Amino acid sequence: MMGLIGYIGLGLCVIAGVVAGYLIGSVPRRRKEEEYLRQAHEEAERLKASTLLDGQREIQKLRDELEERSKRREEEFSRMEERILRREDRLGKKSNYLEQIEDSLRKDEEEVEHLKEEGSELLGAARAQLERVSGWSQSDAREHLLRVVESESQRFFSRKVEESERRAREEAQQRAAKIIATAVQRYAAEYVEEHTTSSVPIPSEEFKGRIIGREGRNIKTFEALTGVELLVDDTPEMVVLSCFHPLRREVARMALGRLIEDGRIHPAQIEEKVQRAKARLAEKIKEEGKKAAFDQGIDLHPELAALLGRLKYRTSYGQNQLAHSLEVSSIAKMLADELGINAQKAKRAGLLHDIGKAVDHEVDGPHALIGADLARRYGEDPEVVHAIASHHEDIEPKSVLDVLIQAADTLSAARPGARQETFERYIQRLHELEELCRSFPAVQEAYALQAGREVRVMVQPERASDEVASKLAYDIARAIEGELSYPGEIRVNVIRKTQFTESAK
Repeated sequence: MMGLIGYIGLGLCVIAGVVAGYLIGSVPRRRKEEEYLRQAHEEAERLKASTLLDGQREIQKLRDELEERSKRREEEFSRMEERILRREDRLGKKSNYLEQIEDSLRKDEEEVEHLKEEGSELLGAARAQLERVSGWSQSDAREHLLRVVESESQRFFSRKVEESERRAREEAQQRAAKIIATAVQRYAAEYVEEHTTSSVPIPSEEFKGRIIGREGRNIKTFEALTGVELLVDDTPEMVVLSCFHPLRREVARMALGRLIEDGRIHPAQIEEKVQRAKARLAEKIKEEGKKAAFDQGIDLHPELAALLGRLKYRTSYGQNQLAHSLEVSSIAKMLADELGINAQKAKRAGLLHDIGKAVDHEVDGPHALIGADLARRYGEDPEVVHAIASHHEDIEPKSVLDVLIQAADTLSAARPGARQETFERYIQRLHELEELCRSFPAVQEAYALQAGREVRVMVQPERASDEVASKLAYDIARAIEGELSYPGEIRVNVIRKTQFTESAK
């Protein structure tokens, strides 16, 4: 359309130019100009017609294009409208379906609520009938269920404990047995049984009269100065010194030996010999302590060496304490070698572990703590001090060295023949062992066997299943470890047996 207008405008401009040229020209040329004007008018008309024709063609073309485009757009709108109508139809159907589902769900919810109410009524009736038939209330049934669950968990725990113990024993038994066997085999000590008496030989029977003295004054003086009972009986060429205190008995033995060698026996001489014997014994104690430390290759403070020597005249259940300390030192060193820890510290702690027994009659408290205090006072290593203090668990062990000293002490004390036990203490220990086992609810009876190295526990079969019996053996063993003091190992055998007997007549 703009192109057509342009053409028209151009034509008008040409016409205007021609007309203007004609008017401005001269009169003689008017005719010629009129001719030109006529030609120009004709040309303008021709151009106008041509331009109008071209414009009409262009307009028609544009109209056809617009109509075609409009037609396509109408067709597209028609398709879109059709799709929208189909979608609205589907949505309408879905809406109807959802409404049906909602109605169905509403009905189902109402039915479920109704069923819940019926179920609650039925459960209440069933619970009431069950309580009436069983004779148990709901709380009673709950307690019974809790007991059943507890019993099941106890059986589960028992199996787990048994499995863990079995696995631990399998893994540790061979290694522990090898270490202990190696240490024990490498050290073999002879034990000399300690008594409360000492025998002193005399050259002849006449010395018995000299020892007794006129009206018994010599023997009375001797017993008063030494605190030892002197027995002069019909035993040929021998007198006996009787005393529970080994130091006093040794002083008396040394003094009496010197008196017999001198031959002069009277109160003044007895007092002199006793004083010399005490001084000599003090020197001998120091020598024994230094010798024991030297034999073990240990450099000790002189005061500790003197205290160690005093253990030669101290016994525990018939076992000489210095010999025991030397053996614990040797066993501890060998165990340390097997385990790869500091053998020198182990040997030192083993030698000094019972040093507190040298002064425990003078200082109050457990000998382990007394010994640790002495070792600390004379500059011993803190690890050695802690091992001494914890070897009877007066304080909690915290290192391998602490446990190693405990093991070495037990090996030395528990070896057959190493220690003796009084009859009263033996009976008391067995009684305590049996009473501890009987304190468990399911235990019917308990018997200590093999000098207390084994205990057989009879359980009530209706109160203890096999799993519970297994756990009971574990619990009793741990209780014995925690509450009783005993040498060696105690085996716990729990026996559960149900027996039925009938008579045929």
